[in-house]
Amino acid sequence: MTSTATLPPTDTAAPTTRRSSEVDNRAAYASFGLAYLLGHGAAAASHGDTPLLGLPEWLPTALLGAGLASGIVLATTAALRAQRGAPAPEVLSGKLLGTAWIAAFTALALAITGLTSVVDAPELESVLWPAGSGIIVGLLYLAEGAVRRNVLHYGLGIWLALTSAAVLSLEAPGPYWSLAAAGGGAYALATVLEARRLRSLQAPAHP
Repeated sequence: MTSTATLPPTDTAAPTTRRSSEVDNRAAYASFGLAYLLGHGAAAASHGDTPLLGLPEWLPTALLGAGLASGIVLATTAALRAQRGAPAPEVLSGKLLGTAWIAAFTALALAITGLTSVVDAPELESVLWPAGSGIIVGLLYLAEGAVRRNVLHYGLGIWLALTSAAVLSLEAPGPYWSLAAAGGGAYALATVLEARRLRSLQAPAHP
């Protein structure tokens, strides 16, 4: 008489790793938008032949820098939060994108410092920094939008890059007014659309 031993079922499926969740850009968009509205708005109001406000030269730059720094921190925090439990390739992509921000703004600083030194025109920094920052942020958004398949982020990047480059053809205080309106307005709209995008992703799929 023979007997057949019953073995427990073996799970042959490979272990799965969840994808990273969506990055919530609302806080970063709001911070960048305030930086554009307050920083560029203050610069626009205090420049020109008949300035509207008599502000210290450092104040518009400080407002812009504080807003941009806060936005970068908020964007980095949101990206790290979304990557918890994600597979290694996606985590690496996020780290590379984060490093790209540091490299891009370092390159911009070197380019502006070198250019203004060579042509002996330090006053150009007041225009090159706002426009150059917009171009850099726009191009980084293009890369992030492509990697994360986020059309809103990608479209915002196109708008920021093109408008920031276009304002270089304007005379002061035109660039500042244009950046405050075009950039600040775009970020305000993107904040609203980002909320709708996240809600649509969380909505249950209908059969």
